[in-house]
Amino acid sequence: MAWVWLVLAGLLEVVWAVGLKYSEGFTRLVPSVVTAVAAAASFWLLAIALKHIPLGTGYVIWVGIGAVGTAFVGMWLFHEPATAARLVCIGLIVAGIIGLKLTSGG
Repeated sequence: MAWVWLVLAGLLEVVWAVGLKYSEGFTRLVPSVVTAVAAAASFWLLAIALKHIPLGTGYVIWVGIGAVGTAFVGMWLFHEPATAARLVCIGLIVAGIIGLKLTSGG
């Protein structure tokens, strides 16, 4: 179950990262509240997952899910560049996440 919490924590990291953009420097109330709630939930789920997953593995996977998810959302919602080089680099992050999961022993 710890891996489920970790993946959910990573997905919530995407929510709060995107929320930062929509909050416009915490000047818009609703996006600011969504950002704060998603960040708190993300940290809480990460903390629960880290009870059973090694710290280095859990943290890197959490950040990786957030980074990859945020990059894709940025390309989709904000029309950020989706160059071949960028996609290859994102693929390397995904490969690292998979590698850490496969070698974590849990």
